[in-house]
Amino acid sequence: MDLRRGPPYLPCVPTPFVKMQGAGNDFVILDARTAPVPLAGETIRRLCDRRLGIGCDQLFRLEPSERADLAIRIWNADGSESGACGNGTRCVAALTGATRIETRAGILEVAGGGGEPMVVMGRPRFAWEEVPLAYAMDTADMPVAWGELARPMALSMGNPHLVFFVTDVEGVPLAELGPRIESDPLFPERVNVEVVEVRARNRLRARVWERGAGLTPACGSGACAAFAAARRKRLVDGEAEVDMPGGTLRVAEASDGRILLGGPVALVFRGEIEL
Repeated sequence: MDLRRGPPYLPCVPTPFVKMQGAGNDFVILDARTAPVPLAGETIRRLCDRRLGIGCDQLFRLEPSERADLAIRIWNADGSESGACGNGTRCVAALTGATRIETRAGILEVAGGGGEPMVVMGRPRFAWEEVPLAYAMDTADMPVAWGELARPMALSMGNPHLVFFVTDVEGVPLAELGPRIESDPLFPERVNVEVVEVRARNRLRARVWERGAGLTPACGSGACAAFAAARRKRLVDGEAEVDMPGGTLRVAEASDGRILLGGPVALVFRGEIEL
């Protein structure tokens, strides 16, 4: 047997990709607007893996849209699909120049350009069935606890969030409690977990356990959820900076109640990969 010949392989055309980040929250972006880019669960997980693939918190696929400049589908690092991602949407806007982007959570509008586009994330939704929760509960002051984390607020920013207000975000063992909370049966679609420290009426500090991705340096929808929860509790004014381990994001409430998210984005590198 001649081992030098090897098995017969079908030719594979490399697929271009772009890697971008916003405050350390990183994304791989594939463009399927002119040619299909088929993705399956194992392929998604491999692309997101930081050892076996490119590595990212979320994978984006750009698609054509009849309602907006383009559409995006978003997958978490574990292969599950997400309805919204604020930082990633800002990266897509900076990359493509799009000002209206269709997502599973609706059409998002983008203002500004350059290195700090601002996305209009929509209104937070606080009804228990919109988060969603498994059963009816007051989402503003939930009578539940996991270890030292107790009485959170739940809301949806196009994806589900659970916000805990604490005195010291660094002292919370989020790597231990995050996965327990994310997969609790109370959350039929799992949940993103934020621990938030109020530093001033215009400044929050937050850490995030992201559904399907784990601990992340930053999370755009998480920053919006932290701000929206603080607004509901009247702890902040109409705009605030949210400090996260990877950087600072700017969040504000428009006159119609929609949440705006801004902050830095950057292109990390371009390349090709065989899917």
